[in-house]
Amino acid sequence: MEIKAIKTEQDYNQALKRLEEIFHAEIGTPEGDEAEVLSILIEKYEDEYYLIAMPDPIEAIKFRMEQMGMKQKDLAEAIGFTSRVSEILNRKRKLNLSMIRKLNATLHIPTDVLIQEY
Repeated sequence: MEIKAIKTEQDYNQALKRLEEIFHAEIGTPEGDEAEVLSILIEKYEDEYYLIAMPDPIEAIKFRMEQMGMKQKDLAEAIGFTSRVSEILNRKRKLNLSMIRKLNATLHIPTDVLIQEY
């Protein structure tokens, strides 16, 4: 087992290839330990070099509503009139702080997502 820091894209690809080879190794074996360490190193490299952008606030609201089987009238109960919900979902009205708090509580969307510009 030769473990080294992942510093380049080539190192990253080699680590992925090796992890694929030993992925199903039993826990507690040398290969199992190697797989665990490689997973940690790969995750650290991906966190640093493969940033995932936060979703658009309105798209996040629509997606979460779909997941929860909600309609605009359901969301109106949380943040106000149906017409206001329609304006927000059509990007004609901005979210205010009170709406963001209610959406966070109702839809469980992180406030970091909801406060972004759109």
